Amino acid sequence: MPRDSQSRLRKLREFLGLERNVTVASGAIFLLGFGEELWKKFLPKYLEALGASTPIIGLFGTAEDFFDAIYQYPGGWIADRLGRRSAFLVFLALAFAGYLVYLFGPTWPFVFVGLALVMAWQSMASPAMFAIIGDALPSEKRAMGFSIQSILKRVPVVIAPVIGGVIIASRGIVSGVHIGLLITLGIAALTAILLLLIRIQRASHEATNIFGVWASLQRGLKRLLVSDIFIRTCEGMTDVLVILYVTNVLGVSVAGFGTLIAIQFITTLIIYIPAAKAADRVGRRPFVVATFCAFALFPLAILSARGFWGLVIAFIIGGLREIGEPARKAMIVDFAKPQLRARSVGLYYLLRSFAITPAAAIGGLLWKLTPSTPFVMAGAFGVAGTFIFIATVRE
Repeated sequence: MPRDSQSRLRKLREFLGLERNVTVASGAIFLLGFGEELWKKFLPKYLEALGASTPIIGLFGTAEDFFDAIYQYPGGWIADRLGRRSAFLVFLALAFAGYLVYLFGPTWPFVFVGLALVMAWQSMASPAMFAIIGDALPSEKRAMGFSIQSILKRVPVVIAPVIGGVIIASRGIVSGVHIGLLITLGIAALTAILLLLIRIQRASHEATNIFGVWASLQRGLKRLLVSDIFIRTCEGMTDVLVILYVTNVLGVSVAGFGTLIAIQFITTLIIYIPAAKAADRVGRRPFVVATFCAFALFPLAILSARGFWGLVIAFIIGGLREIGEPARKAMIVDFAKPQLRARSVGLYYLLRSFAITPAAAIGGLLWKLTPSTPFVMAGAFGVAGTFIFIATVRE
């Protein structure tokens, strides 16, 4: 390769924070994410097809939040104890077993069992990914590192739900989800091979209990956690109900819903890199405020939609929810001690996810009053969380 081309490539990699280990780990998340997104957004309809009622579907969302909560700190502990690569492989093996349970489970209770295993990748692996970015990149590159990781995580959401929606439309919800699961099992094997390429020197392991990790967190991070709990309650209260509202109440097809999801994440992909670069230069806080505002507006925008084009606007707002996510994640890593990095991230997400665990179940119960009620309540929580952050958190 000519020297000028090598120089340009090196500068591009530096600009994007494409350190080798970050790239490999992000690539693994991309691969498995593509497989999961073929069917993940359609699980509420899959549960409905297996005989689950709307409150049970809401309970499924609560179970997802519950596992997300209790898995975070153990995932951080394993990542600090075993190292990043070994931890990723353990989490992938558990998820693989969960896909098999989804595939062969004949009734909706088996979906809950499969969820307990599948969430090992989504939740336990999260602190390890944070730790790799913190280990490999300096502070001024971390927002960009999280942005690239998030792009590779979300590109599949632009493509896979559309493909999954077409498969489901042609084969039916149950057979369509099963086809998606078979594809995911093959992708998981490829992901395991990619993870073997991770080579990173881990920080010395500091022996302390969960209370010691909490004491190590700075005050600003604890205040961010409080506001984040309100925002994620806003999200969790309607997350599993959005597809039901769009398809059952507004009459949009499943394939049309897949298109809306693609529009949402195209919006996200467009804003990620410029927002991350600006956050690394001017500070994290303004971008976190912007992302919290979008979280508050999203359920209200869906409620206000009177047709497909109104939903397009609502899902563009949904895409803007990610404008400050790399900045928020970089704030978390900045505050964490290097030798406690994965456990600090795990504790943050444990507390956040545990606090929002009832949100989806409450949303399912509010749906029984009227389908619009959980969306109104979600918007109120989002507004409250935004004001709490503005009033209490400083960089």
